[in-house]
Parts: sequence; structure tokens; C-alpha cells
Amino acid sequence: MITLTYKDLHRQFKLNGRSYSKVELKEVAYSLVKEGEEYERAIGDFLIDWLNDKSTIIVHTSGSTGKPKPITLQKQQMVNSACATGNFFHLQPNDTALLCLSADFIAGKMMLVRAMVLGLSIDCVAPSSKPLVKSKSSYDFVAMVPLQFRNSLNELDDVKKLIVGGAPVSYALKKEFLNASQRTKVYETYGMTETITHIAIKPLLGELIASDIDLDVFSTLADIKISSDERGCLVINAPLVSDKIIHTNDMVELISDKQFKWLGRFDNIINSGGVKLFPEQIEAKLSPILEARFFVTGLPDEKLGQKLVLIVEEIQEVPVLQEKIEKLTSLNKYEIPKQIFLADNFVETESGKIKRKATLDKIAF
Repeated sequence: MITLTYKDLHRQFKLNGRSYSKVELKEVAYSLVKEGEEYERAIGDFLIDWLNDKSTIIVHTSGSTGKPKPITLQKQQMVNSACATGNFFHLQPNDTALLCLSADFIAGKMMLVRAMVLGLSIDCVAPSSKPLVKSKSSYDFVAMVPLQFRNSLNELDDVKKLIVGGAPVSYALKKEFLNASQRTKVYETYGMTETITHIAIKPLLGELIASDIDLDVFSTLADIKISSDERGCLVINAPLVSDKIIHTNDMVELISDKQFKWLGRFDNIINSGGVKLFPEQIEAKLSPILEARFFVTGLPDEKLGQKLVLIVEEIQEVPVLQEKIEKLTSLNKYEIPKQIFLADNFVETESGKIKRKATLDKIAF
């Protein structure tokens, strides 16, 4: 069995349709940094770091739950991650891929690593909310965030396999996908910078056919085992991509040491009158009646400790929306928001994740 290392550049690797040796690729990287557009400079910077003699590389977290922080990753572990993804999705040399994410963050960087390690032919485009609109090519493998996925539903026939990560995919978006296309195999991913992108995957279509939010089960990639701590949060043992056991703040329902259901973030839990509420689960139930972006959170309350409120990005008829919410049979009485607030624009990270606390700080309650 051949062991791939970060020092290897697959002979079938192509960048924007051209093959390169390591020396030639370094020259291209320097040219991108010096003369390229902003997204190309990020690609060039990463390639320069990847092709140097160091065994590690510094990446930054997305900053969705705090300030972005630098993390040092082993290049060989990034190769291991790329191989695990390649094995799971049966990616082959000369398969085509599209980089439409920023190479400033781990998801974009790993698309490049997968291409260099597995011998993919990868095209790079400027990150945008509609990455496939101007594309005239078809692709075997693409990674997107949910916003890009939503805006690409009419072009998905040009993609064979799509992974969606960075944030949960709403139930409403999943239903839109089912109505729009069934030819593309779409997978939702679970992971973080510390795990070098995804360590668990679930097929979107299987869940949709079941038409049951409770069947939200992730399965881990090979050589990864999971457990939970005393808080009910996920603990990840992934020796091929991390030297340490990773303790997360993601509350889960364990199905086995290979499967779990994601419930929500521990730091987002709302304690309302002694009842623990998971915002992410409530948001999934609200998705069918809300087209605008939104989230639920807890605000201080004298009687309850915290009261559940709904924050919606666009102008809505609040009484009409409240009536729709009260008619939802999927919500129990504790999950009905006590108040609805409107926000002009949500605060986002550079990678498009909603910064809940920063958004709340803008609203006059």
C-alpha cells in the first residue's frame, strides 16, 4: 500500500487546466501573490506555505464563536484527511473539482490539498454566493457553504458530488433541493479547523426522503471514534488528523462510537424556567415557515431566567409570523418564541457564518 506524504505532488494534479511540477507550482504561487486578485493571492499564499520544507502550517479558525485564532497543523495529517475524504467519496486521479471557497480558511485550503494529493484537476473561482452561474464545466467534486448551495440549486446538475459545511443546512433548504434536483449526491459535513475539516458525513437525500428531522445522523470517516463527556458534548478521537483527543462544545446524541445526532452548541443552550432549549433544534423546526435568515436565542428575564426570542434578518409582518409559529405542530409550548425582533443585517464572519452575539449587540431591545 502506497503511503502518500505532503512532499508528494500527484502527477495527475492540474490547477486551472494545467499540469505543474513542484518548482513550476511554486512559481505560479509567487505570481498569484504578486499579480493575482484577492482570492488568488490567498491561494498563492497557501501554496507557498504548503510547498516549503516545513512539516507544519498555520491556519486560522473561522471566528464564528469568538475571534479567529491561529492553529498549527501537521501537513501529513492534512494529507491523511485528504486521503480519508478521497476514499469515502471514491475520488480518482483526473476527477474534476471546483474551489469556490476562500483559501484563507481550512475548507478552501483542503480542497487544494485534496487536488494535489489525489491528482484532481481543480478549477479556482472567486468565492461568491453564486459560484456556478458562469461556469461552463461539470465537476466530480465540489465543496460549498449553505448559502452557495441554496443559490446553486438550478445549476447542480453540473456537479456529481457536493459537500456542504460551515453551518447547518436548514430543513427548508433541504426540501428545496429535493424539489430542484435529485441527480447530484449532496452530503452535509461535520468538522472544524482542529479536525482538518470534516470527520463525519451524512447524505442529504436520505434524510429528506425520510422527511423526519430526527433522522439527522452523522457517520464518521475511517479511523475515527467518538464519545461524549459529562456535559453531553462530542469527544473526538481521530489519531490520523490530530495528536490530541478533541473535546468539543457540540452537544450530541450518540448512536454508536461511529454515529451521532448533532443537537446544538453547548454555549447556545437556553435555560428558560428550568427547561433546556436547543436553539439549533428549534431553528430546524422554524425553517419551513421562514425564508429570511434567522436565529433564536435567550434574553434575560426576571421570571424565567432566560426567555426564548426569535431574531429575523428581513422585514416581516410580526403578527402574521407569530400566528404561523403558533400553528406549528412540531414545536412544543416551551419552543415558541416569546418575542420576535427584526435586524437589518446580520453580522458575519469572513467565511459567511452568523456571529450571533455581535448581531444581538446591534439590536435595541
